Amino acid sequence: MTRNEEIIRGLYAAAEGRGLDAEKFVSLFSEQGYMQDMSTGMKFRGKALGDAIVGITQTFPDLHRELFAVYVAENVVVVELAIRGTHTGELALPSGTLAPTGKAIDVPTCDVFRLENGKVTSFHCYNEASVMQQQLGIGSD
Repeated sequence: MTRNEEIIRGLYAAAEGRGLDAEKFVSLFSEQGYMQDMSTGMKFRGKALGDAIVGITQTFPDLHRELFAVYVAENVVVVELAIRGTHTGELALPSGTLAPTGKAIDVPTCDVFRLENGKVTSFHCYNEASVMQQQLGIGSD
């Protein structure tokens, strides 16, 4: 396993619903590093990185990422995964707040990371938001 792969696996471990360590998660990014949710266009830097991870784990406290494949090419790490959890907290949506449904999500995702000097400089998360919405029973009219 390469050093960059170890860093990314550590990042995922820090972001798990059980055992969440938002401070460690943020510490794995460079000063200018960011995370962008490609399905919404939202970009997070600094403290907002930790706030985003805390927010999603409040919505899905049992949040877990199952990594299917990890590809490393020098300073780029690409991960195929599924984001899984149970919707037991409020979910903020552009249309308002969705009360907990108790429904499970299993969202196909591909994450692309760039690293420099042992820190994440960019994290692009390509998640299938429409799949999650369908699984939660929203946006399927």
